[in-house]
Amino acid sequence: MTTPLTTHRNLVTLVQVLRKLERSRVPVDPEQYRTLVSHIEAELRSYPQDAGLDALLAAMPELAELYENLNYAHAGLCRSPLDAAIHAEQAARDAIASAMGKPARPAAQS
Repeated sequence: MTTPLTTHRNLVTLVQVLRKLERSRVPVDPEQYRTLVSHIEAELRSYPQDAGLDALLAAMPELAELYENLNYAHAGLCRSPLDAAIHAEQAARDAIASAMGKPARPAAQS
């Protein structure tokens, strides 16, 4: 029987394992990583959209990133600060322009 408490524990445990894999100095098998992320995504899909989820997302950046990726088509970067998202987009555009041999756009005046 699955209860909200077991779902919460499962999600927290899976994210803790993900955190260990991401910080590991030993190379991780890509399939192992994908499988773990798939399990986390499945738990996220079944998790109630409530204050408990908001608390978990605030406490676990890895989980917040996966949550954003799952919901990107509907909500974009809904949990990322707007300034950080804008700077990341500009940096990506500059990197692409540089790779194409074009000059980067001048920075916007504030």
